[in-house]
Amino acid sequence: MEFADAIQTLNTLQTNASYLDQVKRERGDPQLQLEAMKGFLKRSGLKVEDLDQLNIIHVTGTKGKGSTCAFAEQMLRNCGLKTGFYSSPHLVQVRERIRINGQPISKELFTKYFWQVYNRLDERKDSCPQSMPAYFRFLTIMAFHVFLQEKVDLAVVEVGIGGAYDCTNIIRKPVVCGISSLGIDHTSILGDTIEKIAWQKGGIFKPGVPAFTVPQPASCLQVLMDRAKDIGCPLSLCPDLDAYEEDKTLTLGLAGEHQRSNAALALQLTQTWLHCHGYDGVGEVKEPWQTGHMLKQPLPTASAFRLSFAMVQGLRETEWLGRTQILQRGALTYYIDGAHTTSSMHACVHWFRDVALNEEKPRTGSVVRVLLFNATGERDTAALLKLLQPCQFDYAIFCPNITEVSASGNADQQNYNVTLENVLSRCLENQRHWNQLMEEKVGLDLWSAAPLELEESLMKKASLRGHGLLLVPVTERLLNSSSLVFPSISQALQWVTQGRDPAFQCSLVTKALHQHPVASSGAVLLQEAASIQVLVTGSLHLVGGVLKLLDQSLSQ
Repeated sequence: MEFADAIQTLNTLQTNASYLDQVKRERGDPQLQLEAMKGFLKRSGLKVEDLDQLNIIHVTGTKGKGSTCAFAEQMLRNCGLKTGFYSSPHLVQVRERIRINGQPISKELFTKYFWQVYNRLDERKDSCPQSMPAYFRFLTIMAFHVFLQEKVDLAVVEVGIGGAYDCTNIIRKPVVCGISSLGIDHTSILGDTIEKIAWQKGGIFKPGVPAFTVPQPASCLQVLMDRAKDIGCPLSLCPDLDAYEEDKTLTLGLAGEHQRSNAALALQLTQTWLHCHGYDGVGEVKEPWQTGHMLKQPLPTASAFRLSFAMVQGLRETEWLGRTQILQRGALTYYIDGAHTTSSMHACVHWFRDVALNEEKPRTGSVVRVLLFNATGERDTAALLKLLQPCQFDYAIFCPNITEVSASGNADQQNYNVTLENVLSRCLENQRHWNQLMEEKVGLDLWSAAPLELEESLMKKASLRGHGLLLVPVTERLLNSSSLVFPSISQALQWVTQGRDPAFQCSLVTKALHQHPVASSGAVLLQEAASIQVLVTGSLHLVGGVLKLLDQSLSQ
C-alpha cells in the first residue's frame, strides 16, 4: 500500500460525523470514553500498561499547550534524548502530528505503522460494538505504537480537547503534567464557564505525579487545586520567566509576549523530567521565586533554577509553525498565527500591532494591510473579529479552509465532517459580522442598499465549475465596504498578492472574480503599494492551507 492509500483510508475515519455528539452524550461518564479507547488500544495489540514505558510529559490548556510542548521537546532533544512528540491539529500533512526528534515521521514510516495498526483493528472488529476508532483516536493509538517501536526516550503528548475525557488520558503514569493558560473554547463539550473547563483540564492529573500550571484566574486556580487534592497530585505554580533572567534576557524562538508563560511552563516540565530520570548537574535550584502577583495565589510556587546550556539553546531554537510566524516575500509580509479563541486572539493582536504597525514605513508608496480570516466550529466569530479592529486593516478577506477549489492533492486537509455549503455560509456570516463592525465604527448604514435575503440569492447563483464551487464575492450590496469572500485560500491570496508573489499566479476564474467593484479598486491599491502586510488568523486549518501554498517544502 502507498502513503496516499493510507491517507485516504485514514480520512474514512472522519465520516463518523456524530463523534463529537457522542462525546457530548458521554461526558457525564468519562469512563465510557476512556474504556472505549482502552478497548481500541487492546485491539491494536497494546495494553495501557505498555504506555508507562514512554516516560510521558502530558500537557493540556486552552492557549499555548502546543507551544509549551514544542519548547519542552526541543530542550530535551538538546539534552541528547530521543524524543517523540504527538500534537494536533496538523497544518499541512497529517505526519506532522507524530514526530521523532522534532521531525514528522517519514511517509514510509507513516505508511508502515498505519497499516499495522489499521489491519489489527480491522481484523478484530467483528466482536466489538464499535468497529473502528474515529480519526483522532486512531492517530493517538498509532502514535503510541510508533513511539514504542521506535524506542524513544520520552514522549511529549499534547491533549486534543479538554483533558478528563480526552482519549490521550488513558495514560496511567506520566512523568509530569502541565496546564497552560485557560480560556473559553469547545464549550459544547467542556462546559460554558471557565471553571467547568478548568475541571476538565485538571482531569489529566494523576496520583503522585507532579503537575505545573501558569498564573490563571483565581476561580480556575481554585478548581485546579481542588482537582489536584482529590486526585492526590502535587500541583505547583510556575515562576515567571523573569526568575531565570538575572544575568541576561532569554531569547525565545517563538515570538510574542504570551510565549514567555509557555516557556516558563516548559522549563518546569523539562527540569522535572530530567530530575526524575537522574540527570545530574542540570538545572541547579535557585532560591524560590515569588512576585507580588503570585504571593496572592493560594498555590505553592515552584523554585526557579539555573538553566543549562541545552535549555537556553532549546528555548532559542524552538520552532512551531503557524504561531506568531512571519514570512517575508518581497513587498509582501505574511503574519501567521492560528489564534482561534478570545484569549489567543488578544495575544495575536498584541503581537501583530507590536511587529507590523511599528515597522518602519517605506519612504515612498503606501502600506496596505489585509486580514485573511476564517473561523470554524462553535466559536464566537463576531467577538474574534471585534478584537481585530484595532489592527487598522484596509481589506478583510474571508474564505473557507480549502486550499484549492479542486480537491486533488489536498487529501491531508480533507474534512468530511462539514459540507462545502456549510463552510461557505460561515464565510458569508463572518463577512456580515465584519461589515456590521465597520458600520458601527463609521456610523454609516451600509445595509440599506439591498434586501436582507442577498446571501441566499448569492448562494443560488453559485455554480459548479471545474472541480469545485465558485462563489461570487458578496459585497454587491456593500459597495462602500472593503471585504470580500473567495471560495478558496489560493484564490483569496491570488487577489491579495496581485501577481507580486510567484507562488500565486492569477487564474482565469480568479480574474473573473476580480471584476467585482471592491476587488477591482482594491487591486489597483495592492499593485501600487510599496508594502503589503497580510495577517492570517482565526483557524489553524486556514494557517495550514496558507503555509502549504507559501512553502512547497512542507508538502514534501
